[in-house]
Amino acid sequence: MKEFALIDKKNLFEPTIIWRECLRTIKENVTLMTYNTWFTPIKPLELENSILKVQLPSRFFWEWIDEHYNTLISKTIQDVLGAEAKLAYVISEENENDQVPKIEPVTLPVISEDVNKPKQQFESYLNSRYTFESFIKGEGNQLARAAASAISDNPGGTSFNPFFVYGGVGLGKTHLIQAIGNKILQNFPDKKVIYLSADIFTVEFVESIQSNTVNEFSNFYRKMDVLIIDDIQFLIGKEKTQDHFFHIFNQLHQARKQIILTSDKPPKDLKGLDERLISRFQWGLTADIQPPDLETRIAILKRKTGDYGMSVSNDILEYIANNITSNIRELEGCLIKLLANASLNSKEINLELAKKTVKEIATDRKVNVSIESITKIVCNYFKIDENKIRDKTRKKEVVLARQISMYLSKELTKSSLKTIGLHFGGRDHSTVIHACSAIENDKESDMLLKDTLETLKNNIEISCS
Repeated sequence: MKEFALIDKKNLFEPTIIWRECLRTIKENVTLMTYNTWFTPIKPLELENSILKVQLPSRFFWEWIDEHYNTLISKTIQDVLGAEAKLAYVISEENENDQVPKIEPVTLPVISEDVNKPKQQFESYLNSRYTFESFIKGEGNQLARAAASAISDNPGGTSFNPFFVYGGVGLGKTHLIQAIGNKILQNFPDKKVIYLSADIFTVEFVESIQSNTVNEFSNFYRKMDVLIIDDIQFLIGKEKTQDHFFHIFNQLHQARKQIILTSDKPPKDLKGLDERLISRFQWGLTADIQPPDLETRIAILKRKTGDYGMSVSNDILEYIANNITSNIRELEGCLIKLLANASLNSKEINLELAKKTVKEIATDRKVNVSIESITKIVCNYFKIDENKIRDKTRKKEVVLARQISMYLSKELTKSSLKTIGLHFGGRDHSTVIHACSAIENDKESDMLLKDTLETLKNNIEISCS
């Protein structure tokens, strides 16, 4: 849990201060569009007995927040205020003839227990919403979907081990692999199943080195019955992590434990990854997920509107499906924004509003952040010549600017650690890891640094949009 040093203790019980601290964490874990649509309108009201009350603009707004961001908000409020803290909602319903919003006399708690979720002795990190039932089948995912179903019925007992799923951003890879994990826990409650990203795996490995607990780290993952790693391409350039993962992979595979991986590319195209790993990734089944066709996109939208309890005409759904074609995530994001615009502004969901929303989505996607643009903005902020940040100087202000630039490059671009290092005077990837770890650790206790990072991110978004 984060230390109370995150906020000024004399202001500890000020709702605005507390909610502002919560928003800092939330903003780091959602997209900018999601943050602006669903979290900016929330207003803090009061704090009483470790329960922070906040005001929401509508019941639809609450239902969406509760369904999709319950875990994130619950963990965040506990990080800021302590393990006993809770967040509660009150609903504001504004009528046309009212000057002041009416507050419903009902408090809606965030924290809820899913009684149907299988219990484990550790956190599986699976999202219970990701199921096979909610995964829309289409021509682009038939093979992957069929293999996933077979694995969930017989984990480790099929020839699909490892199961390697690849495809572009937002096509449903994460949904599918978590659906496998959820189904396995449903079928085999005693199985040890864990889901995490390759980035998190790397961070945990580095922390185990620093704390001299590498054996414990390794033993934990070797005891898994099902290991699900998302975005395995992020191991590129991390030689020590790759080597450790290689040994964990071997032991699990030899014990006939199920391994499930995703990537943005097929194994053979993962340049910079250990050849031993690439070879093993190809032992089982490699299946790709293609962008959904028009019929699948319409089916996804119909399913989602049903999930939200909303009625949207076919011509509006078809318009969205015809204009948002790149990936499922963007498709769902457009529908969410449409429903939010209608709910928050008391507007009818019509074709005109749909066209306006699609246009906004198209504008949002025009963000192109590069290492060069990040470096320029950081150097301008600190009033440092860009050439100095690439030199070997150890001046404190230059080192800080360099580390922040590396940290933001890793967070805001898809560049590998090796590529980032090359942009800063040909430095090794381990230097980038050290820089990112230093900033990540320091920002938790240094409010000035945290504010600086927020300012720089905003400047980068404005500059690159």
